[in-house]
Amino acid sequence: MHIVSWNVNGIRAIVKKGFLDSVAEMSPDIICLQETKAQLEDAQTALSLLPDYQAYINYSKARKGYSGTAILTKKEPIEVTYDMGLEEHDQEGRVVTAEFEDFFLVDVYTPNSGSGLKRLDYRQTWDVAFLDHLKALREKKPVILCGDLNVAHTEIDIARAKENYNKSAGYTQKEIDGFENYLAEGWVDTFRHFNPEEVKYTYWNQMFKARERNVGWRIDYFLVTEDLMPKVKEAHIYNQYMGSDHCPVAIVLED
Repeated sequence: MHIVSWNVNGIRAIVKKGFLDSVAEMSPDIICLQETKAQLEDAQTALSLLPDYQAYINYSKARKGYSGTAILTKKEPIEVTYDMGLEEHDQEGRVVTAEFEDFFLVDVYTPNSGSGLKRLDYRQTWDVAFLDHLKALREKKPVILCGDLNVAHTEIDIARAKENYNKSAGYTQKEIDGFENYLAEGWVDTFRHFNPEEVKYTYWNQMFKARERNVGWRIDYFLVTEDLMPKVKEAHIYNQYMGSDHCPVAIVLED
């Protein structure tokens, strides 16, 4: 089973930038999207261009054209749920959870701490609540978490670590600690498991030609519970695919 995750930075925009061809070439069984930036009907219209997939869409109720997530799957899930059941955190369409026979798949677009770190306090409360959501699922069966976690874990995951540390959203110690809590609770960073020293990024600021110069961040992940790791055979960053300021990431699972 080939599962892909991609922050598309606007589903309607990326459809005009080769998205359908990219999906056809990757040929995933499941693709999880973040930052769809579309209300339900607009997202449904765009994703109907991928008729081989059933789309399960979450969207922002608080602000139109903002945030948003979706799981597209060829295999019908047992059940799909949206958000976390917490009003404080359920307004921006950031979580979709699909239950399959052998695991839960959680697609997330983690809140950005914002310019001037003005949302860092909120981000910390989100991290705690979201980890509780994951732990509750794990009590039932293994869990795959994927998406834009909006944090670079270590210096190898960011091109300019010293310049950004504790100054830029996505690379503060509080955010890093939030990520470390996933690992402490038994989740495994799949890409780093298979590639302990490889420098490869998933996001580049659209200004300053950062992608051409490969001044990037690795903030998109597949984390899986330890009990599922024996089935994970490959983990990839597909930085050859364009159309967004992020590139797709993926894992391959043994059936």
